[in-house]
Amino acid sequence: MMPDDQVPREIDPETKLPIGPRLDDPGPARPPERTALEGRYARLEPLDPARHRDELYAASTPPDAPSRFRYLPDPPPESPAAFDTWVAEAAASADPLYFAVIDRATGRVEGRQTLMRITPAHRSIEIGNIYWGPGIAGTRVATEAMYLFAAYVLESLGYRRYEWKCDALNAPSRRAAERFGFTWEGHFRRAVIVRGRTRDTAWFAMIDEEWPALKAAYERWLAPGNFDAKGRQKTRLSELTAAALAG
Repeated sequence: MMPDDQVPREIDPETKLPIGPRLDDPGPARPPERTALEGRYARLEPLDPARHRDELYAASTPPDAPSRFRYLPDPPPESPAAFDTWVAEAAASADPLYFAVIDRATGRVEGRQTLMRITPAHRSIEIGNIYWGPGIAGTRVATEAMYLFAAYVLESLGYRRYEWKCDALNAPSRRAAERFGFTWEGHFRRAVIVRGRTRDTAWFAMIDEEWPALKAAYERWLAPGNFDAKGRQKTRLSELTAAALAG
């Protein structure tokens, strides 16, 4: 987190108190649209029950589904009928706005993610409700799905702040946030109640000034030349994003 003596500020000539810098354009960001986002490995499509239901259900019901869903607000699908209800409600939602994550190599839906806490007036938005199934978790598909969202909101839509929040007990999610170039900002105690249990929340974010360097780090990692013939990475994304943030 940025020390107080590094926070950008000006001095109010009238009160002599520190204030934040004035924006050249304080207008709102654009709300996200239901539009497809295409990458080399991943494709994100607005969630559509007719097109995505069967494959998303299959991706959401592996044998280890309870552990994969443990920190999500919704439990694993209990039945096809229960999933039908969930997917219809999710597809109709505007905030969170759900996208299906498709592996371009197979054309199959392997997960979903959302844009949420959409606040155009303050140019702040969050990625959340992430479920990357076993077919893509830990792969270039999942990383590019993150990249596509970040580029969309920070470049195309004009947001200044892109957030990631997770259960403070979810160590893999905290590690993922740092790998993706989010900066830890705080631990919010007793923040929410999820599935009848108390949850502390860890907050992370990246901001628009950081995105050009982070974008270059993502693109270097995602480049085909960063992987050997067996698909093993040559340089870790965590190393690239840490260097990008270090300046």
